[in-house]
Amino acid sequence: MNWSTLVKVARFQLVDRTGYIILPWAILAFDFLVNLALIASWRAPHAPAQTGACAAIYLFFMVVGALSIFQALPFALSLGVSRRSYYAGTALLAIGLAVVYGLALAVLQVIERATGGWGVSLRFFRVYYILPGPWYLTWLTSFVGLTLMFVYGMWVGLVYRRWNLPGLVVFFAAQATLAVAGVIAAARASAWPAIGHFFTTLSAAGLTGLLAALAAVLLAGGYATMRHVTV
Repeated sequence: MNWSTLVKVARFQLVDRTGYIILPWAILAFDFLVNLALIASWRAPHAPAQTGACAAIYLFFMVVGALSIFQALPFALSLGVSRRSYYAGTALLAIGLAVVYGLALAVLQVIERATGGWGVSLRFFRVYYILPGPWYLTWLTSFVGLTLMFVYGMWVGLVYRRWNLPGLVVFFAAQATLAVAGVIAAARASAWPAIGHFFTTLSAAGLTGLLAALAAVLLAGGYATMRHVTV
């Protein structure tokens, strides 16, 4: 596995320009225009309107990450690409797209601030607590968030390829079980005040660091799964 092979895998993925380039921004643009029209019609001119609809592009990145495994993996392996190279090359694509798209989101946030929320006090790209700060922090947080969602989608696709639908159900059920167990453990330990204090005092930069660590864990989990995938 070398750098040139990883770049070739990333370029191979970009043959589907519609899925990786056109659709994410088309969906986000439609989402933005709908919210802009609604806020302009319903809200007072100077009343700030916060929306979390910007999450659409992050959710779509998860879908694209899953499709990168669902659709393209069998064909790539038939061309002689190793599993490790395919996984690393696709992860490289995710990082590259996240860098560019994160910068685009940061620029849009700057425009949003400069125009007073697009003239109607709309906070579409300034998500409270997560993306509230200067452009460079928005860029970093967006980059990490987009990478996280893509890598998680890849892992979902790998689980499906490895164990089919039953494995996917177990995969999601295991996550739900861990979440419920964590809630129960926190309740029994009376830890909710401490947890609430931690997250209310955690800065956006600190949250970005936690998300980056989670992305690294997901990347490692996906790599472990990739080694045993059959197509």
